[in-house]
Amino acid sequence: MKDYIIKDISLAEAGKQRIEWARRHMPVLQKIKEEFEREKPLEGVNVVACLHVTVETANLIYTLRAGGANIALTASNPLSTQDDVAAALASDGIKTFAIKGESEKQYYECLEEAIKIKPHITLDDGADTIALIHSKHQELIKDIKGGCEETTTGVIRLRAMAAEGALKYPVIAVNDAETKMMFDNRYGTGQSTIHGIMNATNILFAGKTIVVAGYGWCGRGVASRARGLGGNIIVVEVEPRKALEAVMDGYRVMPMIEAAKAGDLFITVTGDISVIRKEHFQVMKDQAIVCNSGHFNVEIDIPALTKLSKEVNQIKNDVQEYVMKDNRRIYLLAEGRLVNLASAFGHPPEVMDMSFANQALAVKYINEKGRTLGKQVYRVPVEIDSRVAKLKLEAMGIEIETLTEEQEKYLHSWTLGT
Repeated sequence: MKDYIIKDISLAEAGKQRIEWARRHMPVLQKIKEEFEREKPLEGVNVVACLHVTVETANLIYTLRAGGANIALTASNPLSTQDDVAAALASDGIKTFAIKGESEKQYYECLEEAIKIKPHITLDDGADTIALIHSKHQELIKDIKGGCEETTTGVIRLRAMAAEGALKYPVIAVNDAETKMMFDNRYGTGQSTIHGIMNATNILFAGKTIVVAGYGWCGRGVASRARGLGGNIIVVEVEPRKALEAVMDGYRVMPMIEAAKAGDLFITVTGDISVIRKEHFQVMKDQAIVCNSGHFNVEIDIPALTKLSKEVNQIKNDVQEYVMKDNRRIYLLAEGRLVNLASAFGHPPEVMDMSFANQALAVKYINEKGRTLGKQVYRVPVEIDSRVAKLKLEAMGIEIETLTEEQEKYLHSWTLGT
């Protein structure tokens, strides 16, 4: 038995209880699961899912299985797996290849194991499955109808592949659904990132200068939550419109080289490489804390930090102390990986309810329409996005206004006057 397959009965039982807790907070996904159980839209479909192995993900997996899918699940990040969840899924017959803290070698072994089911549909959080299939297993592509991508970083990679003509099957950018990015990215990332930092450090945010690199939906959420705790926020952004928005939202905006001198805590959420690098580490304060909530651990140039250091100490779980040659100390959280998953539980189930509802319905859409689509990245169809929003409002007991016939006619008229 591979050492990344967890077969611990007591751990599995604990995981099942937590999965059930999350299920009760994911009413939209449960509505879709009930529909899938009746209609079996995924009967006979092999699905490989490379996602964060959390309680919320478990409920997505059970929804897909209810629809008839045969699933292999692997982790999309070496530190994001919740072992009790992996054990629970494995005990329920789901092919689950993941263990928290797996090595890079094990990570890719898990991916290799998962794709042995010969997928018809791939689900990704970071595009690693698609990258592996395109680079090493192109023989699988002929049977693949399409894929889904969950995160901003993955969508960036896939759009680059499509632009170069390298993408060999259609992909739905679940990340771009409004009921995903506006809520999951903003409220989910905002809350879970702060939760992870607090778990790892127990620092007080009030009065500290907090540098947020990136002002997309994730950066907006992180900045908002950090300010709500009393932090003084600096935003570092390269896109003029987003930088202007940050200014209008009341934040200071400046280049990283200037922010590096002022910050007490640095949080990267850009999806790019080397956002914090050598010249920034060289001017940081003593005891500055650095962490990442973007998908890959390349946003912080850890090799450069290591070269600048004379000593590296493991202070506590998820906190490494880098002692500079001038005796300043810089603290790196969660090895530069996703702090909100490595040091906390990830996004709350209430927001993942919408993200994974989009994911489940996008899988159904790919199964039905994939062969008719081009080899490119598509947005989630608006009817799926709108349906998820409607179901969420219903679950919250909220009614919205409806247009009268007169209003409908007015909005669709081009004539002047009444």
